Amino acid sequence: MKNLYLIAFALLSFSLVDAQNTCEEALSVSAGITTVELVNGDQVPDQVCFFTTTLGDNGMWYSYQPTETFNVVITSDLEQNSGGDTRIHVYTGNCDDLTCVAGDDDISGENYLSIVEFVAYPEFTYTIAWDDRWQDTGFDFEIIENEYTPPAPTSFSFTETPYSLGGSRHGAVDMDGDHLDDILHVPSGFSDIDEVYVGGQEESGFSNMTLPTIIPDNTPSWSLAAGDVDRNGYNDLVFGGGSGATILLRSDDGLSFDAKFSDETAQPGFYLFSQRSNMVDINNDGMLDVFVCHDVEPNTFFINTGEDTFDFIQGGLGNTDGGGNYGSIWTDYDNDGDVDMFIAKCRGGNEIVSLNQMHRNNGDGTYTEVAEEIGLSDPIQTWSSAWADFDNDGDMDVFVGASSTFDFGTHKYMENMGDGTFEDMTAMTGLAAMEGTSIEWVAHDFDNDGLVDIMGAGNIVKNMGDGTFVINEMDFFSGPVGDLNNDGFLDVISNSGTVQLNDGNDNNYFVIHLEGVESNINGIGARITLVTESMTQIRDIKSGDGFRYMSSLNGYFGLGQDESIQSVTIQWPSGVVDVIENPEINTSLLIEEGSQPLSTQEEIEGSLLVFPNPAQEELFIDASTNLLGSRYDVFDVQGKKVISGVLKSNSLNVSSLESGNYILRLTTDQGALESKFYKK
Repeated sequence: MKNLYLIAFALLSFSLVDAQNTCEEALSVSAGITTVELVNGDQVPDQVCFFTTTLGDNGMWYSYQPTETFNVVITSDLEQNSGGDTRIHVYTGNCDDLTCVAGDDDISGENYLSIVEFVAYPEFTYTIAWDDRWQDTGFDFEIIENEYTPPAPTSFSFTETPYSLGGSRHGAVDMDGDHLDDILHVPSGFSDIDEVYVGGQEESGFSNMTLPTIIPDNTPSWSLAAGDVDRNGYNDLVFGGGSGATILLRSDDGLSFDAKFSDETAQPGFYLFSQRSNMVDINNDGMLDVFVCHDVEPNTFFINTGEDTFDFIQGGLGNTDGGGNYGSIWTDYDNDGDVDMFIAKCRGGNEIVSLNQMHRNNGDGTYTEVAEEIGLSDPIQTWSSAWADFDNDGDMDVFVGASSTFDFGTHKYMENMGDGTFEDMTAMTGLAAMEGTSIEWVAHDFDNDGLVDIMGAGNIVKNMGDGTFVINEMDFFSGPVGDLNNDGFLDVISNSGTVQLNDGNDNNYFVIHLEGVESNINGIGARITLVTESMTQIRDIKSGDGFRYMSSLNGYFGLGQDESIQSVTIQWPSGVVDVIENPEINTSLLIEEGSQPLSTQEEIEGSLLVFPNPAQEELFIDASTNLLGSRYDVFDVQGKKVISGVLKSNSLNVSSLESGNYILRLTTDQGALESKFYKK
């Protein structure tokens, strides 16, 4: 690489110019060599783009915009800089809200010089900042624009089985109480729905069965969701259709559906045009409720009374006149330990009825719509969104997929910035090149490499792990996702009813089944964190993703080539936390809530230091590694989580805690660090 730089140096002319002192006055530069005469600018880069956060005293600022997509190298590792010590930060965004793209101190260059490499897109202006953390003497840097070669598609291989179910009213979810994903099929018309078909998964294949069903009030023409609302060990169903929503309750022996509840029985004559439906514990009382998007009016939900009946409510979670509510999905976007709800709106355009919504859980049974303030109030015409921690940084990102036309904007990839706000990174990911549209967008790790992929529009879009995605065209379309042959790889029931079994590869995996005690029995709304040597991953358990289907309620993790797991942490909706240390890979594990609690009685080892101890208002944190951006959780002596979030500074406000003993746990890329403290 050194020779490449020297050749480029000989061919390109110097640009002997002075940079400006602030980001707003950044000097425009292009490919070639630029001379920094002295690092003495007034504005210090205060967002450090790599592992250390120590600031310099001064900075010099430059602005670069490529004319086409390039693989860009910016380097101070030049012969004339020998003996120098530089530090670089590269950002996108405006000067009031910069986002790191790349950065380097002493890692990539020889001795103490710097090299960064990244894909640069013509839609973006890149701000380059050098600081004087180590020295303020002048130096040269070079911008090299190399030809951009998109990554080659990485194929996904599936085998179609002889199963052919017909239609699109399917689920891949446990229906016989053994936690293995089964094939669920619901007939199409009212006269046909006197039984529900289940392909029960067994070691030898599938054991076919039908569940006699009382005639529902409507068909699942638009959506299907599952969960055990009456806690009898068997999952119940909710049908969402153009004429209402119906909850079907399983008998205690699991052999039939013996009871139903619907909007019609709750409020005769009420018109509910159902779109996406979900099962979720809306008020966090330990019982599953049912949420239903209303197409043309404010949304509706059924609050579980615990007596096989529900209180029917309209309004309070999406009250927009005219509705437009299509794709609801429940996930913890702000890392505060409770599930929030995003709604993909179908209309497209800038009218209120067309703008996507995020309903933040306030933790007290109420919700606040915050999409505009966090950056998710988009006018994209969409029926669903795919949520996952695509970059494995400890928070949930979102891909909002266009459903029918691009008149109101293309597909959009929004990265969670760790503070509860989102930034549009679509152009950097390569996802803008995907031309197909779909009503179904879901996020799962299909190749078990530990990176969550996106499925939709006849594609599985592979997550490359560097902020980019590669489109892989498949010969089937989206449907419910689950492990239908118990091999650790996720399979798909296509929307045509064919079963597509994942052919797999040599990557390792881990599967976790949940059984709630204080929380709902399925563990819906739980956050699972898995830590290996090379990565930290999170999953939220959901009933109903995409627009129409019901996928698995199990937590699936690809491990790539990692051969061990350091820990698995389950944060239950109740606040209870279970921690499993060093579970075996390539296995599944059933965890009952509270069976492996985090306990203050255990001695905790590690390099985490907190002070003062006892603490009164602020708890300060010191450690052997940089911890900013880590997830923090504080637990009481019963192992219940009482505070959580993302660490933004080296201190936590603990003034709201009652007097007593607590554990602070920080989850980092390298694993978890813990320390006890006492609150006065």
